[in-house]
Amino acid sequence: MTGGRRTPPGRAGRLRLRHSLDVAERGADLLEQKLRILRSEHERLVSAQEAAARAWHDLLSEAERWLLRGLLLSGEPALDAAATGIAPAEVTVDWTTSMGVRHPAAASVSVPARPPTAAAPANTALVHAEAAYARAVRTAAEYAAARSAAELVGAEVVSTRHRVRALRRHWIPRLREALDRADLALEQAEHEDGVRRRWAARSSER
Repeated sequence: MTGGRRTPPGRAGRLRLRHSLDVAERGADLLEQKLRILRSEHERLVSAQEAAARAWHDLLSEAERWLLRGLLLSGEPALDAAATGIAPAEVTVDWTTSMGVRHPAAASVSVPARPPTAAAPANTALVHAEAAYARAVRTAAEYAAARSAAELVGAEVVSTRHRVRALRRHWIPRLREALDRADLALEQAEHEDGVRRRWAARSSER
């Protein structure tokens, strides 16, 4: 009940229980403050995730429409030719920490320019598709970062809520019960000691 250590009898035990209870109550208060901040941050991150998801889906739909037009005009060989010699995009993720939780803060994408040696797209629709996919990739990275951040902070919300519940519903009540028993035992011991003292005083007077 006191961290696995046996509570000593008398005033020393009561002091230890009182200290443990104070520590547990302060800890619960601090965790509840942390939980309020984390919940607010989680709500913000979820909103950012939803906005990024909508932007990504919209841009992806636009890119797919342009791609379909380009393929209808020139066929799949034109897509393969337009993609030849193009370097892959690079994603950079910036990290931050919120109430002890490390999570992505932002993501940026570097889309390489088409090199002069690469063949130009066969039609205007494929040119628009290339630009639209570049925008979609950027928003996809932003969405992935926002989703990861929301999940990480959300997991900490759940963990902190469980810790607060364990303290408020189990650990603190047990300490209070133990402290009440210690107070009662100490009061009874003091009462019995007083009775013995009175009996001793009366015996000495006879």
